[in-house]
Amino acid sequence: MADDGDRHRQSRLFTDDDGGFDADRARDESLPVEDGEVIDTDDLADHQRYVEDRGIYDERNRVNDLTGKEWKYATKSVLPEGYPPAVQHDLRSEHGGQKPPRLCAELIGRFSKAGDIVLDPFAGVGGTLLGASFCEHEGTGLRNAIGFERTRRWIEIYETVLERENEERRERGEPPLAEQEMQHGDCVDLIEDVPEDSVDLLLTDVPYWHMDELEQTRNERETRESKLGSFDGAAGATGAPDTPETDPDGRNANADADSERDPDDRQTKAEWLDDMAGKFDRFTDAVAPDGHVVVFIGDMYREQSYEFLSADLARAIESTAPLTLAANLIWYDPTKDLHVYGYPFSYVPSMVHQNVLVFRLEDERESDD
Repeated sequence: MADDGDRHRQSRLFTDDDGGFDADRARDESLPVEDGEVIDTDDLADHQRYVEDRGIYDERNRVNDLTGKEWKYATKSVLPEGYPPAVQHDLRSEHGGQKPPRLCAELIGRFSKAGDIVLDPFAGVGGTLLGASFCEHEGTGLRNAIGFERTRRWIEIYETVLERENEERRERGEPPLAEQEMQHGDCVDLIEDVPEDSVDLLLTDVPYWHMDELEQTRNERETRESKLGSFDGAAGATGAPDTPETDPDGRNANADADSERDPDDRQTKAEWLDDMAGKFDRFTDAVAPDGHVVVFIGDMYREQSYEFLSADLARAIESTAPLTLAANLIWYDPTKDLHVYGYPFSYVPSMVHQNVLVFRLEDERESDD
């Protein structure tokens, strides 16, 4: 083994014409480089190993498969990324509140390890399931996902999307996405068959309270019917509107049921919160002690009132289920279209973000203290 002097001389050999460190040349020579420095792998602890092009991985990591450098980036509380239409977006967008599969893959990569079980009890068109499959090819490894969905149309869309996507991937010479398990039925019933402590990550987008069907005016020349549906707490899909005039993230969970529902049967906000908290209390039994529960939830502006649904839902879940809020991440989409709301009489927010609530089990928190 070279002594310290030899190692320092070796580092100085990889310089550019101006005397600066030449990272490309060091990589060409198969030396481990991170942040412009040659990593001395001899100095790594027994529980550390260098992963090429990714950095140093600590084998004590029980949360995910990220290296220290990747972990540092993943702790950012804002995900400032707009995901372009992809993964059969035209088909998936029939479900108004679908989430980009690669956004789901990003979150799955932060809160699970390769081979883990991921559950989405409000699966919709399968963004979480597709994300778990993308992790095999664009992340640290395949996750096995289970989705619950009560609307058959959304299940059919997931199956068609997977089939079409894999046809295109084969034409490009890329490996196919793994098929995940999508179960048809009510999450309250299906969760009873999931073994206790068997789920490593629960990632979902909840059904929303009091989404009236409205005709909205986008501008002076165009009036359209919004996608917003009237949700009861049992709806099997999710999403939230952005503003009074636009709802790209809203979704109608079950159009047939909504068309027949008596408006007087809609849940109040308090009833919706109670319903969601009760469901998460049931879900939590299936989550492993060191697992996480991650929930998409958008805030709402309705009838000149701001509904801070993310805070309301977090309090409701914490007060009912054995979960503690560990973080609130923000997914900010910088590509989202802006519209002039309220001008020139009143300030109305144009929401370009969604909240991502991250919970962990209370027993896990107590074991860390």
